[in-house]
Amino acid sequence: MTQLTISPVTRIEGHAQVRIELDDAGEVAGAHFNVVELRGFEKFLLGAAVEEAPRITPRICGICPTSHHLAAAAACDQIFGAAPPQTGKQLRDLLLAGQFIHSHALHFFMLAAPDFLLGDAPAAERNVLGLARHSPEIAKKAIEVRKLGQRITEAVGGKPIHPSNAIPGGMSMPLSEERRQTLLTSAQDGLAIAREGWETARSLMDGLDTSFGAVETSFMGMAQNGVHALSGGEVKILGPDGRETASFTGAGYLNHIEEYSQDWSYLKFCRLAGGNAYRVGPLARLNIAESMGTPEADAALAEYRGAFGRVVQAPLAYNIARYIEFLSACERAVALLEDPGITGADIRTPVEGVAANRGVGIIEAPRGTLIHDYTVDGDGMIEKCNLIVATCQNNYAMDRGVEDVARKVIKGGELTEEGSNKIEMVIRAYDPCISCATHAIGRMPMRIEVVRRTGNGCEVLDVTEVN
Repeated sequence: MTQLTISPVTRIEGHAQVRIELDDAGEVAGAHFNVVELRGFEKFLLGAAVEEAPRITPRICGICPTSHHLAAAAACDQIFGAAPPQTGKQLRDLLLAGQFIHSHALHFFMLAAPDFLLGDAPAAERNVLGLARHSPEIAKKAIEVRKLGQRITEAVGGKPIHPSNAIPGGMSMPLSEERRQTLLTSAQDGLAIAREGWETARSLMDGLDTSFGAVETSFMGMAQNGVHALSGGEVKILGPDGRETASFTGAGYLNHIEEYSQDWSYLKFCRLAGGNAYRVGPLARLNIAESMGTPEADAALAEYRGAFGRVVQAPLAYNIARYIEFLSACERAVALLEDPGITGADIRTPVEGVAANRGVGIIEAPRGTLIHDYTVDGDGMIEKCNLIVATCQNNYAMDRGVEDVARKVIKGGELTEEGSNKIEMVIRAYDPCISCATHAIGRMPMRIEVVRRTGNGCEVLDVTEVN
């Protein structure tokens, strides 16, 4: 057999490649989405004080640190028996809206848009710099609205990259009236950009290839009374036909999700109990929700469903679903900042000590359902840790989508540059976050060294072999 390799997969977060096996006739015998990164945060967290988890886990990723910050904080709330007061919840909701604005704007305009707006341009031009030359106004507005997400993260979370203000029981710092006013103006400007950009996103629905990377799965995502939700709702599971088959909260995820590994990747896989594949993220959430809960996003959702139907399986529709969520996040940010009550001082419930030995925080991250599960001892030190991230849950669909597209574009053993990009497009549609997703399960040995810098180099203080 002959092997073709696409390395690296471009315009995604992290490092990955595609390996394609050809038979003697030059036809595709098999193909896999292959991830060779290994990050061991589930091991690093063992022995740490659980209240440190909201500060440690944002370092998993520089693109979606807020999601890990808030999922870890939600787990801590349960362990310390301290639910945040209303103002604390509002600040967390605003922080999460900022995460969605930043992440979705980044992906749609800078990672996905070059494929659609630049057509069949050469690879050297099919990128964010090429987009800036081709459509400078779109590029400028994309940077401006992404900046809004970062400003919210800095003002509410304390830092623009790795937020730290969400703590057990709520938030550590209130939002000042001056900052509320400044953020509100920026959020209104951002909403105007998002509203204008819908014209570009809407155009992607015309002629979209619904068979591209085709895979039929179930779906998982959060909703609250039928309304699209990012936190505080039930996680629902829909079958491929759109019928709800189950729902859960907290530790109930163990009754529905199974994790497993394959020997070609350090990226975990997930499936439903019983073996069925499922997907998470914007496409899944829009399949699950009856409405977005914000007027302009609801109008966009109606157009989207008019084009594709009530339950959508097409991977490329992720890009449009993502934009609808981006529009909704801008609307939610404006609504939250229009309420002067968000500057209130009642932002945290006092914590008295460990109230439960386990906490499971579940939120919706931009890429899909995110689960942080911590078990602690009586002093609150982490004894067990499990993180289930969106990219793991979409891994099967990406892997099968890669093979589907490879079979369509490779003929006679030849893979053109255009064909290579089409294979990458199906991966980009899921907006995978490799840094978030590469956590070891099964037999993946790892050596952890604790070192101290000395005048002559480094001295090894401790070595741990993890099998």
